[in-house]
Formats: sequence, structure tokens, C-alpha cells
Amino acid sequence: MAKTKELSKDTRNRIVDLHQVGKTESAIGKQLGLKKSTVGAIIRKWKTYKTTDNLPRSGAPRKISPRGVKMITRTVSKNPRTTRGDLVNDLQRAGTKVTKPTISNTLRRQGLKSCSARRVPLLKPVHVQARLKFAREHLDDPDEDWENVIWSDETKIELFGKNSTRRVWRTKNAELHPKNTIPTVKHGGGNIMLWGCFSAKGPGRLIRVKERMNGAMYREILSENLLPSARALKMKRGWVFQHDNDPKHTARATKEWLRKKHFKVLEWPSQSPDLNPIENLWREL
Repeated sequence: MAKTKELSKDTRNRIVDLHQVGKTESAIGKQLGLKKSTVGAIIRKWKTYKTTDNLPRSGAPRKISPRGVKMITRTVSKNPRTTRGDLVNDLQRAGTKVTKPTISNTLRRQGLKSCSARRVPLLKPVHVQARLKFAREHLDDPDEDWENVIWSDETKIELFGKNSTRRVWRTKNAELHPKNTIPTVKHGGGNIMLWGCFSAKGPGRLIRVKERMNGAMYREILSENLLPSARALKMKRGWVFQHDNDPKHTARATKEWLRKKHFKVLEWPSQSPDLNPIENLWREL
């Protein structure tokens, strides 16, 4: 049976107004284009409850008791990797038989939902301390300071990679239609290495690295592209250059080259690619 459309509050109030001036249910139905039974139901509700608003519905009783809800919530809080199957078994041992969807709905009402675990760098205690020190040092920096930073990084773009997953909306038996598929080739199909930079004012130059990058090649890329990018972006005097702690970046020759060029470099904590906003730009690529 098709679900009927709920009447608007204005329509329900109009029915009551017409009833109060003496019109019959049939007359009201004809005037408003409604069934007599619908009009009658609204009038009876108004006579009983003195309102046309939707009343609270009792619904079916919860399958999991408040105590059981606390138990599974406490379990996933201690161990977020707990599966729904584990929770079903825990409740079954406690005398409550439920399904996995019931577990999902219950946890969702507690503000918890199943998500893919984020991949983050493996941090040693020294890395944690360095990141915390960086955050504290820059906690009160004004927006203008961050707008004066040129962020840079290298990235590898896979032409056909395992990460090329997409969800598609399709009809039954249309899974092999070209619009609904992702092409693959043997051995990944190759990749390209890129160096790029950007600031709050927009993207700088994007360079394809055709050979294995070493310190000399990195300095050549900076020499040919960093300053032109800063000019194109119209960076303010005293702008700051950011790159991570890759050995090519921290090599003595690279540091000396940056010093001679009078480039101010942002001190960067190790193992912190997730702090670099250029990662959002790479994700777009």
C-alpha cells in the first residue's frame, strides 16, 4: 500500500475552522479536495486532544535494555574495533538476542557510527613531542602569518591504481556497462611523480619529475620554480617556505642553498604529512 501524504498544519487547522462554523465532513471534504474519512479523523483528533499537531508515537519497545545499551556503548568506547558480531555474541550471552542492524541502530542513537579507520603516520614518542611543540609555538599565530607561507611537497599519482575505487548508482544487471566500471591494467599501469607548491593565494607551479629525484635535482627544481611561483602568487615580503624533512630537503647542500638564497624556512616536525594542507590539493588530483 502506498504511503499517504501527510496533511499540512494549515490544512488541518482549516478543517477545524470549517467544522466550527457548522460545515459537515462531506462539505469540508469537497471544498478542500479531501476524503470524508480524512476530514473525520482530523475532527475527532481535535475533539479528543484539542490539537491538530502530530502526537508522540509509542513505537515498538526497544529490543536492547538500557543496561544492554550501556554495556555495548562501554565496549566500543574501550575498543572501537569491536565488530557488530562481537556485540551480538556479548548480548546473547547476557540473554538478549538481536541482529547486527539492531546493534547499528542502537549505537547510532548513542552518537556512534561505523567509519573507515583513518590511516595516519606511525608516531614515536619523539615525533609526538615535536608535533606538540610545533602546535604550541604556532597556536596563536594570526591568519596573516599562514597566508604568507608557500607549502610544497612531492606526490606520486597512480594512473591506474588500487585506490581508484568509486561508488556508482546503477540498475540491476548493469554492472558491466562502461559507465559503471573502472578500467584496470596489469601491474598498475604506471605512475608519475610531481612536485608542486601553493599558498593561500592559489597554486604555484606543478612540475613532473621524470627521473629519480636526488638532492641536486631537488635544488634545481626549487631554483627554477620556487621564486617564480612566489612572484606569480604576489607573496608579501618575508614570505616563508615550507617543506618536510625528507633527506633531500634536509641535506647540508640544500640547507646551504636555501640560506644563500635568503629563503626563510618553516621549521617542520618529522612524520607530519597530515599537517601539510597541500595534501588536500593532492587529494583533488
